[in-house]
Amino acid sequence: MLIVAVVAASVLVYPYLGLDIDDSRLDVGGSLHYYVLVGHIATAAVALVLGPLQFVPRVRARRRIHRTIGRAYLLAGVLPSAAATIPVAMWSGRVVTQIGLTTAAVLWLVTGGLAFRAARRRDFVSHRDWMTRNYALTFLAVTSRVLVPLLLLAQIPFRGAGAVGELATSMIPIGQTLGWIVNLVVAEGIIRRRTRVPEARLDRV
Repeated sequence: MLIVAVVAASVLVYPYLGLDIDDSRLDVGGSLHYYVLVGHIATAAVALVLGPLQFVPRVRARRRIHRTIGRAYLLAGVLPSAAATIPVAMWSGRVVTQIGLTTAAVLWLVTGGLAFRAARRRDFVSHRDWMTRNYALTFLAVTSRVLVPLLLLAQIPFRGAGAVGELATSMIPIGQTLGWIVNLVVAEGIIRRRTRVPEARLDRV
């Protein structure tokens, strides 16, 4: 997952390294829109790369490192990126994008806050569960870019290959919304499985 995150983050950030508005992959309505978008992408990349490190047992065992990375993940990644997501979504002009990404941003902030609160209470089981949900939302940056091509391919038998280009723009908001929903479903499955394993071990004792 870390390798996928690093590759995805590099692909996302690369077009914006020169801070040239003409290189933007999304249509922007001016310099403010562009720089908010750049801030969103840059901080999302931070969260995307730092997140997997928090699930590595050796990192978790070193509490000081784990806490430092966790704070950087939330404060330099999730918090600013989620805050920037909302205006970027609103500026898109697409209702599905506005609703889907704004909902994802709010859930991103809420799960991050709950993970932080659980850690402060030293409820590390709940903390890990909420961080799993939070990173599932972070991983939307990857999942949505996998789902959109799959959705386009699914349309070919019905509309033909020639219609794929026309459908691409309309499929992006759907892929973005489905992305975080699918990720949260998978995260819940992982959490439930993690809960059942100790119970099964106790039953065998």
